[in-house]
Amino acid sequence: MIEVDLRLARPGGFALDCGFAAPGEGVTALFGRSGAGKTTIIQAVAGVVRPDTGRIVVGGEVFFDAARGIDVPIEARRVGYVFQDSRLFPHLKVEGNLRYGERRCRAVERPIRFEAVVELLGIGHLLARRPHTLSGGERQRVAIGRALLAQPRLLLMDEPLAALDEARKAEILPYLERLRDAMRLPILYVSHSLDEVLRLADTLVALRDGRQVAAGPVAQVLSRPEMLPVVGRFDLGTLLECVVARHDGDLALSSLAFAGGELRVPQVDRAIGEKVRARVRARDVAIALTKPEGVSVSNLLPAVVEEVVAQEGPYADVGLNVGGVRLAAMVTRESVARLALRPGLDVWAMVKSVAVDSRNPDFLSPGGLTAPE
Repeated sequence: MIEVDLRLARPGGFALDCGFAAPGEGVTALFGRSGAGKTTIIQAVAGVVRPDTGRIVVGGEVFFDAARGIDVPIEARRVGYVFQDSRLFPHLKVEGNLRYGERRCRAVERPIRFEAVVELLGIGHLLARRPHTLSGGERQRVAIGRALLAQPRLLLMDEPLAALDEARKAEILPYLERLRDAMRLPILYVSHSLDEVLRLADTLVALRDGRQVAAGPVAQVLSRPEMLPVVGRFDLGTLLECVVARHDGDLALSSLAFAGGELRVPQVDRAIGEKVRARVRARDVAIALTKPEGVSVSNLLPAVVEEVVAQEGPYADVGLNVGGVRLAAMVTRESVARLALRPGLDVWAMVKSVAVDSRNPDFLSPGGLTAPE
């Protein structure tokens, strides 16, 4: 378990006030726009920045406790840190950079083996090369390997893909997924890219102007109205954890089952029973008072209105309960009045578009999958 509760103020008026708990394994994303305080948090966890007050605990070990006067030195915290730029040693070959990470720990504390890291990150063919001959994605994979071989109890990743173009991001994301799934390490992952967060993260901590907006499982947090100023009006939505239920080869469609029902989407290249993620933007959910007939939208789900939150301008956010799963919808305030939407009202949700599959490099891309209409 990772427990972070800290406050600090800096010259110029910036103040950080954040408190969250994250699982002891998997990816916890610190998400927000530039200046939200994301990097300051992981610097505090690493010991680079000292909070004014608060407490930081990782795996039961107290790294920092202002009230008790505890501030564990950086080198004793055993955290791996991956930066935007790889910061590899230019005079060392790839193997030398990796071995440097190995030398940072005692031989008796090496459960993460050199050969396993090389295989996991697909860098065996790079060992004899120097950093300047590598692509940006290759350099980042080596930097991650060096951090892992220092045997960290926690891995910190500060915008590791920010300096890469889209092609290099697509190259490295599958390796980050393999790292998440193979290594039972907690990872704090800083990003301002919602696509990266939805693909990689299990837990989401959303930040705005130094304040924590929301924290929790990513599928729950994404649909909350308070996320609006963080993700923007047209990216607010819902992330559904689904299982491939069946394929219809004749129609080139797949059915994805989730706790609230099923979604029909263009056929996905996944086996029946395999887990996938489906993202539904709030703007792609329409509401009807009775079950629609004679419409092209094929995803029609019975729902109950949980809340209606009027926003500035013409819009309103509507929280729907679909079989125990929260689904966010964005409608106009005029529609709220015309349909008399209110908590407890039985309605039908029409899902017009779905982006599918956190394991697919095209997940959530502009040309991603959409639900059939």
